This record gives sequence, C-alpha cells and structure tokens, in this order.
Amino acid sequence: MKPKIAVIGAGPSGITALKNLVDQGLDVTAFDRNSEVGGNWIYSENESHSSVFETTHIISSKKLSQYEDFTFDDFDPAVSDYPSHVELRRYFQAYARKFNLYPFIQFETLITHCEWKGPEAWEVTFEKGGVSQTETFTHLVVCNGHHWKPRFPEYPGEFSGEFIHSHNFKKAAPFTGKKVLVIGGGNSACDVAVETSRVSKLTAISWRRGYRIVPKFFFGKPSDVVAEQTKWLPVKVRSFFNQLLLKIMLGDNKLYGLRPVTEPFGSTHPTINDELLLKIRHGKVKPRLDIKRFEGKKVVFEDGKEEEYDSIVACTGYWLSHPFFNRDFINYSEGPVPLWLKMFHPTVSNVYFIGMFQPLGCIWPGAELQSKLMAQEIIGKWKRPENIQELCQKEVSNPHYKQIDTPRHTITVDFHLFVKELKKQLPKNYVSKMVVAKSQEKELNHS
Repeated sequence: MKPKIAVIGAGPSGITALKNLVDQGLDVTAFDRNSEVGGNWIYSENESHSSVFETTHIISSKKLSQYEDFTFDDFDPAVSDYPSHVELRRYFQAYARKFNLYPFIQFETLITHCEWKGPEAWEVTFEKGGVSQTETFTHLVVCNGHHWKPRFPEYPGEFSGEFIHSHNFKKAAPFTGKKVLVIGGGNSACDVAVETSRVSKLTAISWRRGYRIVPKFFFGKPSDVVAEQTKWLPVKVRSFFNQLLLKIMLGDNKLYGLRPVTEPFGSTHPTINDELLLKIRHGKVKPRLDIKRFEGKKVVFEDGKEEEYDSIVACTGYWLSHPFFNRDFINYSEGPVPLWLKMFHPTVSNVYFIGMFQPLGCIWPGAELQSKLMAQEIIGKWKRPENIQELCQKEVSNPHYKQIDTPRHTITVDFHLFVKELKKQLPKNYVSKMVVAKSQEKELNHS
C-alpha cells in the first residue's frame, strides 16, 4: 500500500517530522489545533492554549537547540544565546516557510480519535469548524507534545484564594500587590517566582525536595556549551564533575535557605535559572518547605510556619497524555514508557512518537533525528531490528540516568547519548537543507 501519513501536531517536533517526510516525496498531512506552527512557543494570553509566559526564554543555548537542516545561523545569526519565545516563534515559522510545509498542514483542526486497524491502517477522526471527519492513513506520527495537560498537587484542607497551575500563568501583572506562593522547583516554578517577585507584595517558593539551580553561563559561555566539552566521559563521571562545578560556583543550597539536594546529579532535572538565587538573597523571594495543609487563605508548612497568601501557582508538571487513543490501547500517563529510541512501539509498527522524550537539554535536535529515521524506514531504506520488544524493555530497564520515581522522570534521556544513538542508525549524509520541488509540492498538496 502506498504510504499515506498523518502527523498530529505542528509544534517544533511536528514540523520536523513533516519536513523529513515531505523530503522523501511521501503523501503526508499534519493536523494542528492552532492557526500557526510553533506549538506552545506561540505566546497567547488565551488560557485554553498551552503557551509560554510573556517573558520566556529557552533554557538551552541556541547552539544545542537547533535543527541541523536549518540552523540559527541559517535563520538569523543575531539570535540571542538563549532565544526568547518571539525569536523561537519566528524561527519555527521560517523553517516551515523555507521547506514549503504550510500546504501540508490543516490548521484549527483537532484530532479526536485514532483507531488502529492493523499494520497498514489507522482511522483518524478530526474536527474542524464544528464538523467531524474520519480519514484512513497507513501511518500515524504522534507529535502532540507533553506540556499541555496540567498535573495538580493534592494537600489536606482547602485553599480559599486563587489557585492556578503554571499552565494558566501568562504574565506577572495580575499578581501586582498580592501575596503569592509558588509550588515547585523546576524551570517554570523558578521563572514564575522571579517574575511575580517584581510586582507582588510577597513571593514565596515551596519545595518538597532539593533542586539544583544551574546558571545559564559559566566562564562567559552558555552552561550547556561548557558541559558539552565533557560529553565523551561516562555519564556518572560527567555528572560528578558537573556536580562539583556547581558546588564550587554557587555553594550549597542551605546558603540560600533552600532545601539541600539529596540525590546525585541527574536523578532529577536540573533547573536553569540565573535570577532565583539573586532574588532570594535580595529578600524578594522567600524559600519555604513543603506544604502540610491549607486552612482558608492560610498555608501551614511542614516546619509549622504559617502564612497567608492571595494566590498559589502550582508549577507541578504535566501528564503524558494522548486523549485520542483508547486508554486500554496506549496509555503512558503512569508507569514506564517502553518505546525503543523513545519512538518505536514494541508491537504496533505503523505508529511513531516524535519528540516524546525529556532530555537534559533541548528536544528538537533529537526530534529531527527521530524524524529522519522514521522517514528512512517508511521509504524502505532502513529496517527496525527484529528484537524490537526486547530493545524496548531494555531501554526501560537501563535508562541513561537512574532518576527518582515520579511521572516527570519516565521519559528522560541524556541529550548527547540520545543524539549519538540516533545518529548510529542514520546514513552519514543525513543533513538535508534541500527545499522540496514546487512540482512535487503541488502533486502532494491535498489539504
């Protein structure tokens, strides 16, 4: 059967999946609920849209956060070391224009259900303008992202003030003059704490465990560029040196009144932030321990401290969710994710997951390589190993990092190791800056 491929999502992973399929002359359509490419990097104050904050910059450097087929130098050499969401939106849209991807995308379209009908068929139901349609495809490519379904914490009692998730936080202005409590120690939590502290009456941040705060620059260079120099070392050795460097540069968390780190480097995701520690030492952000219970607007912490707040922002992560699948068919919201190279299903050969991994680094370079490998298989130039089920289980049993057991840490990979593993499967000439021919574009355009 001639391949006919559906791509779910036109965010950073979706557009590189689409680009690499179009490169091979394949019949492909991408579906996205937004009206532009870019996913959550399209800033919007609309709470129904999962988007970045007003002031968001990426937490990995541009050198390690680009497509090889279209680098930041190809796009705009003047882009900042840590690009803003505005620069990234422009970058993704320039990528889509350069490779003529727009004719292959159906915007403002929501995928509602995907039914597997066998190794050569998927029934895909989608809704556009209130009208539901079903179409059959030979392959399904899942790029719906994993930062859109909020996960809320649960504590005894009830908080009577404003209680929102970071998913709904767009800018600091609404918190002017308020007493704000931020829950969490990840990148979003620290960003929210820093931003609200500029306008709030009080901002506090509650941690249930210790987090490593990593500055964006070491020795005048982006911290991930510095860390890249040790990528040839084994993960454990590399982690030891990273841990040592942080301790020398920043000291212990206790110097800032923060919970100490008790796990080895890599056991949790490090937090990339230059301002939190400064705000704490300037008295603008108050460190707090874990929450024991709520009593109206009062929060009781585990050390017995009590404080009243007007607003709480829970920066407690997201569920890994695929609502268009039957839960008894594919459900990765809890437990391990047995996918080889974080993309190949152990038994369903005509579904691919692109960008569904969490590197200690940026997702898009790995998603680009996954997309190239997928395209190679579909056109018959690469064949997956026969022991795919064994490889899926081996990947679950032998992760790059031994991380703590939480939903956030089921899809973690080491950026450099993961990229290396993918490149092993690709031909040496995998980079393709070629633009699809206009005649081919017209032939394939069926959206």
